[in-house]
Amino acid sequence: MPLAGRKRLGRKAPAEPQRTAACDSGGGGSRELSGPEAAAAEGNNPVTEHDGEGSRPAGTFLEDVWNELQDMMERFEGEIKELFDENRKRVMMETKASVESINQKIERVWKTQEEQTQELHHEYSQEFLTLFQELAIDIQKTKEEEEKLANIFRLQQELLQHSKTVESQRMRDMRDLDINQDNFLTGEQSTLGKEMSMWQKQLVMEHQRQQVALLRESLRFLLECVFDDI
Repeated sequence: MPLAGRKRLGRKAPAEPQRTAACDSGGGGSRELSGPEAAAAEGNNPVTEHDGEGSRPAGTFLEDVWNELQDMMERFEGEIKELFDENRKRVMMETKASVESINQKIERVWKTQEEQTQELHHEYSQEFLTLFQELAIDIQKTKEEEEKLANIFRLQQELLQHSKTVESQRMRDMRDLDINQDNFLTGEQSTLGKEMSMWQKQLVMEHQRQQVALLRESLRFLLECVFDDI
């Protein structure tokens, strides 16, 4: 691709050197030009290295050099463009291969992580399921134990209430018995007192009777003794 702004110069056919010759009227020979005429002739006819057939002007040579330089630059530019295209294609292919390789690695890593995640999720799910089942069993056992303890506590309360009732009844019975006993003892003491008083009277009367009998016997004995002495 030619560079922008460049314009290749076209090749021009070499111009024939102009010869300025003057023929004299006598023999067809040449004559030398005077100073002004020679200057005019040099201005119309470019200076060349060699006169005659096969010589080229200096302007045409520069154009040829410029054109060759442009050809070299165009070839160099084409080679650079081709090399750039090849490098770009190679870089694109390598980049595409690298991207595909990276994508494959990422996909493998992602699949591996997904499998590991699923496996861990399954393991944790099983562990949590087992834990929840054991927890449910423990909760059920705890409820059963609580029910048993509640029944035992209710029975204990019933027994305690029954014991309180029995104890209250026993205390009432004992109080009644004590009252009855007190009443009985009071009655017995009164009866016993009366009997003892009566017995005491009888004993006193018996003692008095014995004393009287003894006194009589003593008097009788004294009387007998007196009468015997007389």
